[in-house]
Amino acid sequence: MHLHKYEKIWLVFGVVALAIFLGVVGVSAFSHDHTPAGGMHTIDPKKVNETAPFDEPGVTQLDDDTYQVAIVAMAFGYNAPDLRVPAGKEIIFHVTATDVVHSFTIDNTKVNMMVVPGQITTKSYTFEKPGKYLILCNEYCGTGHHMMFNEIEVY
Repeated sequence: MHLHKYEKIWLVFGVVALAIFLGVVGVSAFSHDHTPAGGMHTIDPKKVNETAPFDEPGVTQLDDDTYQVAIVAMAFGYNAPDLRVPAGKEIIFHVTATDVVHSFTIDNTKVNMMVVPGQITTKSYTFEKPGKYLILCNEYCGTGHHMMFNEIEVY
């Protein structure tokens, strides 16, 4: 197979551009310590309500600077009563689902997780400003999906 001179130039240019792009993305991901949200902890979806911390969902203070929020996503809602957390403190979200795949997204933050039945998804976040933040499900989960939202108050 014979390649014309200009075809070779464009082929080399494309491969070099792709290598530079992947290099920049890889270096920036490692240098900024980017990791996917979640973890590899599993849970029996049928026993979520019997397994800590999901047996008592809500906010728990772990120490002076750390709070844990346990939330169960289920058909068209989140089982998470009175979500009130302080600003400037580390908040560790633990989220799981009992039925289908959901998402857990807090509007205007970097919190965006997939919630899969049988898995515990974990994300740490520190709210800088007080206010009320909207929690949404961005994964279509059925006919009542548009009603699946909650609120977290940061004081």
